[in-house]
Order: sequence, then structure tokens, then C-alpha cells
Amino acid sequence: MRAVQVVRLDGPDAVEVNEVDEPTAGGDQVLIDVEAAGVVFPDLLLTRGEYQMKPELPFLLGSEVAGTVREAPEGSGFSAGDRVAALPVLGGFAATVASPTETVFPLPDAVSFDVGAGLPMNYLTAHFVLETRAHLAKGETVLVHGAAGGVGVACIQFAKARGATVIAVVSSEGKGEVATAAGADHWVPVEGFKDAAKEITGGRGVDVVVDPVGGDRFTDSLRSLGDGGRLAVVGFTAGEIPTVKVNRLLLNNTSVVGAGWGAYASKRPGFMRRQWDAMYDDIASGRLAPPISATYPLAEAASAIGELAERRVTGKVVVHPRA
Repeated sequence: MRAVQVVRLDGPDAVEVNEVDEPTAGGDQVLIDVEAAGVVFPDLLLTRGEYQMKPELPFLLGSEVAGTVREAPEGSGFSAGDRVAALPVLGGFAATVASPTETVFPLPDAVSFDVGAGLPMNYLTAHFVLETRAHLAKGETVLVHGAAGGVGVACIQFAKARGATVIAVVSSEGKGEVATAAGADHWVPVEGFKDAAKEITGGRGVDVVVDPVGGDRFTDSLRSLGDGGRLAVVGFTAGEIPTVKVNRLLLNNTSVVGAGWGAYASKRPGFMRRQWDAMYDDIASGRLAPPISATYPLAEAASAIGELAERRVTGKVVVHPRA
């Protein structure tokens, strides 16, 4: 079968589409015929050797997929022909992939494979950030950085589904429109976001800040929090890892919490499936659905990953392995 291989750690341009052996399902794995594969930031990092997981070269790329079950172990709850989304982490940019049962999820009939392929990583992350770590409550206000990106859109939609007010921080009017379409109540530019958030909340400040960006906006994110506010650290797409002057946390009894979903979920069997089940009705209804910004055939996977590298993505980029 054809699959996307990383043959050297030089970024998206170093990936190749090659003929490889079709996988077989071993042990507690589900064999999936892939209809769509989502492109996520870890895929980009893997092409550069910058991800915490460092597989030996050459390796197959592709973290999340949607398709149909070809083969599943007895007692897994899955059968041949079932529509599923999955998080194999590696090997998803291919016609067929084997994924641990732990990371395979039932996909509602009304949800397209393209949308399904964009759900696992970003929406399980959003659930973890806002529900597990930030303890979001109905009626609270959430400020989301990087709001037009995959995690940002997922957090907007999840927060709205839980009854929150959302302020989206974006770098352009076009990205503001993406955030608004995702359900944000307000969008504000990066420059001056702290003052804008204070004005929107009547000076009270926000309850939760979701920050997958890091960098020099971190201090103003802390200053945006109201009494008892929580800042969830999701990542550092800006490249710079900020530091916290803890005296700032005393002023309004605020807190900074790490939100490393992958590390947390990997130590807790069944956690990801419980997350998915908690979101299932919202997924089935379309309340949680990534906007698809671009689709690529397998031969153009390097271009698909390049969209993330060049920060052009607003929504979700999907690869079609069978195209």
C-alpha cells in the first residue's frame, strides 16, 4: 500500500509517499481502512525530530484517522464495517492502519469521515483542558488564544457546548471570522487583548484562559484573569516558553495549570474513551465539528503538513489516503 514516510528529519519537504507493507492487527489492535486522516501539529514536529516521541527512521506518519473497521479483536466492542475515528499516533497517512483498541472511537453515522478525522486529538485535548484541568463551569468566560487553529476552534466549540462565553484572540480579521463561525461571542486582536477582555467583562476579567501559544503574551494572559481565574498551559507554538512570577498568582487567587493531555491519558487506561463518550452527543449533533479548511490527496501530504508549518491553517486540514 502507499503511505507517507518520514525518511529524514528535515521538515515537511522530507516526507515521501512510498510503497510499504500493509499492517496487520496484532494483540489488542483494530485494523482500520482509512478514508480520511487529520493533520495535527505533532505531525509537523515529528518531521523535524522535535516531538517528545522520536521513532526510528524511516517511520510512517499520521496521528489521527477516520474510516471503517476491517478487523477487530473479540471483546473490543468493534466489528467489521463499523465507522470509527482513531488515534494511531503513527501510520495514519495510509490506506490502512492498525490502532490500539484504547484509541479507537465509534463515529456517529451523521458525521462525515473528514470531520471524524479532525476530532480525536484536538477535541479530546479541548475536553481535557476545559473539563479536567480548568474545571469550566456553565456561565463562565473563556479567553482562547490561537482561536482559529485546530485546538482553538475545538476549545471554542467545547466551551460553547458547556454554556460558557468565549473571547477569541486572533492575529487577523479573517481568523476572527473563523473563530466567530466556530461560536465565539467576541474576537479581539492579539495586540491589546488584555484591555479588550477587561472591557468585554466589565472590568471583572475572564475565568479561564486557554493558551496553546505561550511566548510574550503569557504575562498579559495572567493579567486578564479575574478572581479565582485559571490559565491552562496547552503548548508553545510561539516557540518561547514563558516563566511565571508567582506573586501574580496571589493577587486574585489565580492559578496556572499544565494541560498535557497525552501524558495524562497515556497513564490512565480507558480515559480517552470516557472523554469521547462524554462528548458523543455533541459530536453526533454537530456541536463539536472541526471546520474543514483544505483536503489533499496522499501524494500531496507534504503540502498539507506545510500548511501548519507556514501557519496558514484556519480549521482542519485533511489528507485522503485513497485519493
